[in-house]
Amino acid sequence: MTSGVLFGGPTPEHDISILTGLQALRELERTHRDCVGIYWTKTGEFHVVAHGVEASAFLDGLPGGSTPLTLRCGRGGGFFADAGRRGKERPLPLDAIIMATHGGPGEDGTMQAALDLAGIAYSGPSVAGAALGMDKWAFAGVVHAAGLPALARVLLTNDTATLPFEGPYILKPRFGGSSIGIDVVADLATAKARLATNTHLALGCVVEPYRPDLFDLQIALRTYPTLSLSAIERPIRRSTDAEILHYRDKYVGGEGMVSAPRELPAVLAPAQVAAIENAVGILANVASVRGVARVDFLANEHELYVNEINTIPGSLAKHLFVDPPLSFTQLLSDLLAEATERPAHRYSAAGADGLVLRSAGSIAAKLA
Repeated sequence: MTSGVLFGGPTPEHDISILTGLQALRELERTHRDCVGIYWTKTGEFHVVAHGVEASAFLDGLPGGSTPLTLRCGRGGGFFADAGRRGKERPLPLDAIIMATHGGPGEDGTMQAALDLAGIAYSGPSVAGAALGMDKWAFAGVVHAAGLPALARVLLTNDTATLPFEGPYILKPRFGGSSIGIDVVADLATAKARLATNTHLALGCVVEPYRPDLFDLQIALRTYPTLSLSAIERPIRRSTDAEILHYRDKYVGGEGMVSAPRELPAVLAPAQVAAIENAVGILANVASVRGVARVDFLANEHELYVNEINTIPGSLAKHLFVDPPLSFTQLLSDLLAEATERPAHRYSAAGADGLVLRSAGSIAAKLA
């Protein structure tokens, strides 16, 4: 059987997904594992890419030597190679897929649901865990319900008349997996105007108080073979006058999150480290974490707030597992093992025994 790495997709984080996917694919190839890279194009098609392909090959679209694939759901589903001249499609024999799909339908549960229906084992979040992690409004509700500290977060719409906290404000796309589309504004009028001019806010917007005194902290966790945590990282902003940790700070540098400037492990008070690790342990359960995820915090010397969760982090957070050290090979092997041994979901028709249908009577009577 063959292991797959799925990356790309119709998402603003398409390019970062390519970097993560190629890193995972190259590591599997280096360890002589039978593997295949599955590229999900910006327009939604699937292709097997050639071994050894580089990121630059995707600049003009589809890399040379790629083979079209079709994804089928239902019994006998899976990825199928194009029929070609022989006229018969070939199923791609996959034991499991590493999900390297950041943002959009690859991280909000859409692709996870399709793979469940196709009977393909995959790493990372389940449908429910992915959807929760991508919804900043819903995730904030879970954080508050779990009794964890978080900044106030409310939905912003054209009908919003007042906000329960003073400006300035930070606006975030309700459904988004990165810092793309985030905006800092001084007042409510400007915030509402952004709803019409910022395309990333079209599907929903959450607003929080902007706190320039807070800095970013990140920690990764993985759920197989047991729950384990990475070192805590303090990302460094490339510009000292930047309002937030920008997309450029995280990803521009050649290797995604791996090349971003950072303090790792972060120099923190023992009490703050303990508070972070306790919060992550709680979130692992209440947020249905599976695979490897990264939890982002906002903090200063005296305060700590849960910010958001990234259920498929850049570079699969491999650079954070330094204490104790964890090789990328082992991380990928464990993700694949979890995918096959602990499937994200198995559908069942148990309980659909025909009792309701036998007593239903005619449909015409129900419509009368």
